[in-house]
Formats: sequence, C-alpha cells, structure tokens
Amino acid sequence: MVTVNTRRSVMTLFSSPTCAMSHCARLALHEKGVTAEIEYFDPSDPPESLLELNPNGTSPTLVERDLVLYDARIIMEYLDERFPHPPLHQMDPVSRANARMIIKRIDQDWYHLLDEVLNSGEKKSARAKKMLKESLIAAVPLFQANEFFMSDDFSLIDCTLAPLLWRLSSIGIELPENAAVITNYAQRLFAREGFQASLSDEEQDMLKPSTKK
Repeated sequence: MVTVNTRRSVMTLFSSPTCAMSHCARLALHEKGVTAEIEYFDPSDPPESLLELNPNGTSPTLVERDLVLYDARIIMEYLDERFPHPPLHQMDPVSRANARMIIKRIDQDWYHLLDEVLNSGEKKSARAKKMLKESLIAAVPLFQANEFFMSDDFSLIDCTLAPLLWRLSSIGIELPENAAVITNYAQRLFAREGFQASLSDEEQDMLKPSTKK
C-alpha cells in the first residue's frame, strides 16, 4: 500500500488494454458492479498521473483516495472485500483459503507459461505453448466437476481463468474435442455481461474472425 497527498475521490483503475492480469482486475471490477474510471495506457510509456501514484508505472494499478494497489490479485481481493455483494469468494475461511491456493497454482502453472509464450524467443515460446495446451487438457476432470471451476458459483477463480482462456486462440492454441468441456466453460464465462464489459477494444480483437459472434 502507498499513501499519496493527492486524493482521488473516484476509484480509478489504470490498466493496460492487453495485459491478462489487468484484464483479471477489470473483470472483477465489472462482476462486482463497481463504478470506477478505467484509464487505459501503454505500459511502455505510463502517464505522469500514474507515475505520481505508482513510480513503477505497473499495470494494473488501483487508486481510491489515499489507497494505491498495484498487484492484480490484491486488487481483486480488495474489491471483493470492499464491495461484499455479490461475493466472489465463499464465506468460510477454509473455502477462501482453498480458493486462494487454486489461484496461486493457476498463476504458477498456467500464467507463467502464458507469459513465456508472449515474451520469450521462438523456441522457448513454442515449448511453453505446447506445455500450456497439454496442461489444460490434463485438467479436464477439474472443469467437469462443477458449473464453474471447482465450484458451483462464479468466483475470483473464474475471474482469473477467463482472461487466460480468452487469449488461447490469439496465441495459436486450439483445444481438441476431448477438451470440449473447457471450451464450453469458457463460452459460459465469455457470455457473461461482466466479461463483455471488461474487454478493451484490443482484447475484443483477440478472437479470430471465425470464432467471433
């Protein structure tokens, strides 16, 4: 947490229009129905208004009065606690802890590979793409168990997964028929009003034309 002299009375989310982590934060914001300003920026050239609040200029950065948060998962947790309804975590401590562990595993196992696909050289990127596809397919039983990921209710876990699944087509990953349960799950998430509202113009263009509705 960072305190600043200049207060912003309106909650503001500084966000990259293409960063998956920023997309997660925007999705949580819209699923909670929170009124906030979303300021898109180029992470390679952050605006002065952001650098005054977060000298690292990282995306996403959430600002509310004297509060500045710049970690997507912390922002998502804050939004869920700051605005309790609708809840995106189960209420009992054990379930909440388990959900946090699942999100940590998703970050370590899948987002790590997505980052390698997007930011590594050709050989390493191809290897990461193959590993990500195979890892998702291996998780089919987890997607089969419930309507949402390991839960009967939409949660922060789904807010974490949806932006990753949205990007699969744009990085050249097409899931096979035996992973249709993942594709169906993804389509349910993509159809949600909150998800559609969370998309930047650049993210709307990530789907191949043949898959756009």
